[in-house]
Amino acid sequence: MRSNVPTVTVLGIRVVCLPRQQVLSVVGELLDSPAPDLLAYANAHSLNLAVRHPAYRRVLHDAALVLNDGSGLAIAAKLQGKSFPDNLNGTDLTPEVLRLAAERDAPVYFLGGEPGIAETAARNLTARIPGLRVAGARHGFFTPAEEREVLAEIKASGARMLVVAMGNPRQELWLDRHLADTGAHLGVAVGAFLDFAAGKVSRAPGWMRKAGVEWLYRLALEPRRLFTRYVLGNPLFLARVLLERYKSGS
Repeated sequence: MRSNVPTVTVLGIRVVCLPRQQVLSVVGELLDSPAPDLLAYANAHSLNLAVRHPAYRRVLHDAALVLNDGSGLAIAAKLQGKSFPDNLNGTDLTPEVLRLAAERDAPVYFLGGEPGIAETAARNLTARIPGLRVAGARHGFFTPAEEREVLAEIKASGARMLVVAMGNPRQELWLDRHLADTGAHLGVAVGAFLDFAAGKVSRAPGWMRKAGVEWLYRLALEPRRLFTRYVLGNPLFLARVLLERYKSGS
């Protein structure tokens, strides 16, 4: 985490505590810097995973920026007497990050999702974001034997930003291991963003997003897949946050 960025620590992970525009300013600096940096989003589910996954926890600890995604993080901050200025969920913020790339004429490579998703998302985003340069797009279902070919393809594309959608924690672990080999300046771990951008998964109504309950909409769409994540995971996250607060004596 950048030392000059204010944070709120949630379950041991430092999460950026800045307004949206200031966050985007820092992202622009990372994109301009040649050193490879990771931008990740943290929500209740990802921090639950980090509790029991030491390697993932270490990646989040070392990431240049970890951004607050969702109402669970907002509640965790309030329990510490703090607050995040904005909800920086990946589905809404990532297009703004891509606009920064377009303004800088920085090519973007999209990696992840099922076959065809990354390409469709890239086309849709190019239509929405003037000047966005797509260096390439590829699905995330490649084998370990194909990994060297994938890395070579990304590096040859000249991408300065690499957007990876493989789900937590695979996408963050993959970027931590391989970002430097791709030549990209900034790796962005985006979860289901490419599915949304491709139109495979629909967004919740605006009022649900504003109220911080988009997870209920997603649960209704995919109850079997997301039951454990939300119905069991959200209370577990809050219990862990309360226990952390109790142990700290605050």
